[in-house]
Amino acid sequence: MFTYARKAQYHETDQMGIIHHANHVKWMEEARLAYLEKLGLGYQQVENEQVFSPVVSVAVQYKSPVHFADEIIIQVSVRKYTAVKLELTYEFFNKTTELLCSTASSVHCFIKNGKIISLKKEMPSLHEKLSTLLSSDG
Repeated sequence: MFTYARKAQYHETDQMGIIHHANHVKWMEEARLAYLEKLGLGYQQVENEQVFSPVVSVAVQYKSPVHFADEIIIQVSVRKYTAVKLELTYEFFNKTTELLCSTASSVHCFIKNGKIISLKKEMPSLHEKLSTLLSSDG
């Protein structure tokens, strides 16, 4: 599990004064990128090898609102990894209100030259890191 912290920004609010729901998906990306960077699997490094990891699906369940200046803690975990797909889960905790504000998941595949690939074959060292992570994280 990886913990990512951020503060809700004013420009992320909607007309009702709460953080617009679409920002949760952006925060998922921030947390995911930070997580992978910490593991030595930064997107820039992987993309330099012409391997990309597009989103296959994303789901968010909203529990309680987030307001401007609330401190948010996002816990990211690997739910499932095959050599072809990576599924992550996210829990958003509002440190300011001490409430769970949302839960989420995202699924990603791996592509090179526009075709789905197996990391086990294409990038064995990355595959090994993700496999090890699942056994220690899941």
